[in-house]
Amino acid sequence: MLERVRKTITRYNMLPHRGRVAVAVSGGPDSVCLLHVLLELAPSLEVSLAVAHLNHQLRGAESDADESFVAQLAFNLGLPFYRASVDLTAGNDNLEQAGRRARRAFFAQLAADRVALGHTRDDQAETVLFRLLRGSGLRGLAGIHPVTASGYVRPLIEVTRAEVVAFLRARNLPWREDSSNLDPRFARNRIRASLLPQLAREWNPRIAESLAHLAQLAQDEESWWRTHLDQIAPSILVARAGGVELPASALAQLPPAVGRRLIRCAIAQVKGDLRRFEYAHVEGVLELAVQTEGDGRLRLPGLDVRRSFDWIRLAPAAQRPELAATRLAIPGVFPLSCGACLHLAIAPHSSASPVAKKDATLKAAELSLRRLPPVLELRGWKPGDHYRPNGQARDQKIKEMFQMERVPSWLRSSWPIVSSGDTILWSRTFGAAAEFAAIREPGPVLRVWEEEPPNR
Repeated sequence: MLERVRKTITRYNMLPHRGRVAVAVSGGPDSVCLLHVLLELAPSLEVSLAVAHLNHQLRGAESDADESFVAQLAFNLGLPFYRASVDLTAGNDNLEQAGRRARRAFFAQLAADRVALGHTRDDQAETVLFRLLRGSGLRGLAGIHPVTASGYVRPLIEVTRAEVVAFLRARNLPWREDSSNLDPRFARNRIRASLLPQLAREWNPRIAESLAHLAQLAQDEESWWRTHLDQIAPSILVARAGGVELPASALAQLPPAVGRRLIRCAIAQVKGDLRRFEYAHVEGVLELAVQTEGDGRLRLPGLDVRRSFDWIRLAPAAQRPELAATRLAIPGVFPLSCGACLHLAIAPHSSASPVAKKDATLKAAELSLRRLPPVLELRGWKPGDHYRPNGQARDQKIKEMFQMERVPSWLRSSWPIVSSGDTILWSRTFGAAAEFAAIREPGPVLRVWEEEPPNR
């Protein structure tokens, strides 16, 4: 077993040279085996070890006895021992999520380069089967990863539980048994005790090995996809004002496999994770992209998905981007909800645009100082807003101009408008109002323009 574990560590580059490794030891056979294996390999791997134990306090005296056992084990082996206790019933999460969160917090506090966990090939098989039964996609079928970005490593991932027990017995090494592992109320226990043995008896004696191979294939597929999505996503996914937008036509033309993964990327960017998202949710976004009409809306877990014209936007469900009314001072620079800034400055009249920077989002408008109302306000669009832009023959509703310019619906409430009461002097894209535009007017004018910040 030692050489097989060494090969696994080398293959996945699990442990840094002269690194500090915290071994998570619950007291069960897998983690106790892991500790002893790493202890024997440590000199040749040139790593230093410590023992870490988190008491979940779920089994009363039995949990405390596990902690005492691990503490004594660390003492006998002459290794540093780190411990913590947590009450998993204090929060609103279910026990599994609360336990995962508590372990991550505990491990993050350790002075270690890597945290070694005792998952075996049997754990991998159980995880893959569990996720398969729940309808997981390919990413879920990748199961337990040997190495994670968080610094967790699993040196026993290619070793079976039977081999773990044989190793311990051959060396007469004691371990603890967790009584909760026998509780049939937990789905994983039923899979371990009943379903997998039945599949091995009646369908495939090597079912655990097959499921582990499936996980490996899925991991390799996911690794390839991550590399290519990193190249594709920036050209399609546009982060804007707390959400992510993507062109529906581009999404519809992609192969479904690529489209689904881009949608999952967008969800993860906005929400931070993919929890509670299922096949039907992703398919719903794809359907929005391929439909012929340019509007539609979906309510997904924690997200609001909307299509308007050729754009699809994913944003937090509670997000309502609006531009709060602000009194304007001249000169001045005023932030907009999209991250850009509105500039107002008094300058000589010029027929050319005063904005030469490439990151300007609009041409500048010039307003007559002589006709300028005493009080100006920056606000967002409101239903019913209308005016006659300079160069246009008639007064128009801004909503009609939105339609002509194909402005997505979610941008409208934060669309910047300079007004005085109900009178509009300027708006983004549509420019200055005809009655306030400085046309062949001597003297200084008020210039209004919008720019992206320099770091964008």
